[in-house]
Amino acid sequence: MINVGIVGGTGYTGVELLRLLANHPDVDVKVITSRSEEGVYVADMFVNLRGHYDLQFTVPDADTLSTCDVVFFATPHGVAMGMAPELIKRGVRVIDLGADFRIKDVELWSQWYKLEHTCSDLVEMAVYGLPEINREQIRTAQLIACPGCYPTATQLGFLPLLENKLIDHRRLIADCKSGVSGAGRGASVGALLCETSESMKAYGVPGHRHLPEIRQGLSEAAERPVGLTFVPHLTPMIRGIHSTLYATLKDPQDGLQALFEERYKDEPFVDVMPAGSHPETRSVKGSNMCRISVFRPQNDDTVVVLSVIDNLVKGAAGQAIQNMNIMFGFEETAGLSFVGLMP
Repeated sequence: MINVGIVGGTGYTGVELLRLLANHPDVDVKVITSRSEEGVYVADMFVNLRGHYDLQFTVPDADTLSTCDVVFFATPHGVAMGMAPELIKRGVRVIDLGADFRIKDVELWSQWYKLEHTCSDLVEMAVYGLPEINREQIRTAQLIACPGCYPTATQLGFLPLLENKLIDHRRLIADCKSGVSGAGRGASVGALLCETSESMKAYGVPGHRHLPEIRQGLSEAAERPVGLTFVPHLTPMIRGIHSTLYATLKDPQDGLQALFEERYKDEPFVDVMPAGSHPETRSVKGSNMCRISVFRPQNDDTVVVLSVIDNLVKGAAGQAIQNMNIMFGFEETAGLSFVGLMP
């Protein structure tokens, strides 16, 4: 049994961590923090957690958090890098669901996030927490940088093609859709029901903060810099990411289905669908699963990959717990064996 702390427990990823960890057999959540909700009981704010937690929100404090074996940061960018150094110095393992340690080029990070990075040394030691590529490094890591939601779905879709050098790495297209919960729990006009319902729009076309993260991961898989066009869209649903990925095959041929099945055959949270399938976001809602299908329309040289995840689970809290399980030698699926909600 390990003791867990969560910094930033009032957002969607924070409450999702609490929901999933409530069913984890090897975890005791000891600390949950929120500066704005200090003293409030978790179950009073999130009634779905009644009977599972008798915790109050507290102000983040290094002394209290250092009594935990692992601390999750479910916070906006810039928060984790302020507290992580002290916790790591005290031997606590840190899993950051934010963006502070994802991008290895600190100057590039600062360009996209408009902040000065205060601990570049930790960026060097951080392990990028995509288990399907970094499982062995995750086992011994003290600091995990959890991937973003768009980067998770997009990288898992492109990986088999890039690793086997089957596609033109200079012409990758990621056409991605997200549910409104991806914008967070904070009140904003753009997330109002009347603004998002019965409508769909692209955003961040000139450049989105997840672009350098996705490009970094795909370039490592390709072993060379990739060219990527990434266009996110906001869709009128609460949860879900749907990534439609396009690339040009160097040598058009059959065998793509077998390639994907072989690449992910031992991955507990990647499901390569039968040939011809069109995965739906609702099939992964509430689960840590990524469902993928691959097509070569009209037997031409274009390959299309469909990749769906729940942005709050495999795209955030679930993947963070998957990393924790690997780090502490638990069953990788512990606390994560939820079936997607239907309908």
